[in-house]
Amino acid sequence: MMDSPLDKVFWGRAQLENTAALYNFQKKSKVQHLIHQLKYKGRTDVGIHLGKLLGADLAKADAFKDITIVIPVPLHPDKQRKRGYNQSEQIAVGLAKAMNIEMDAVSFIRTVDTSTQTRKSRFARWENVKEIFKVTSPEKLANCHILLVDDVITTGATLESAAHILLSIEGVRLSVACIGYARD
Repeated sequence: MMDSPLDKVFWGRAQLENTAALYNFQKKSKVQHLIHQLKYKGRTDVGIHLGKLLGADLAKADAFKDITIVIPVPLHPDKQRKRGYNQSEQIAVGLAKAMNIEMDAVSFIRTVDTSTQTRKSRFARWENVKEIFKVTSPEKLANCHILLVDDVITTGATLESAAHILLSIEGVRLSVACIGYARD
């Protein structure tokens, strides 16, 4: 693992192969506006486009050459029904297309509907996402190098929780990618 600021978020928390962020995320920035359009204004095209941009970058990076499957961080079915789509899945669609690899939105699911992480402290975020994910098809994911995709990484609590579940599958290697990284 390299020593980028995003890598350091997960040091001692999850054994990741690589991390990547397309942009730094700051409040009142153009990136925040794009993410807001994606999450709250139904602009799924924004997610797919940003995913393609990220995927084009990752396709050129040696560290991501052996990714075998792209998995979006899942939403709880109730939240996904309410929103109409999973924003991370839209990013994953574009990313997988640009990298010419499979995207799988069914083998890893969210089983607990958590409250929003937006205004929570680091510890509260971690508590909020403990044990909320489940693998539905471990045999499909065994021995894969998974690229787990989220929209924005703040403290890394959601991805850490997801990583612990995915890394319990035999032979799994895990990398993460996001559109925005909100540095402290």
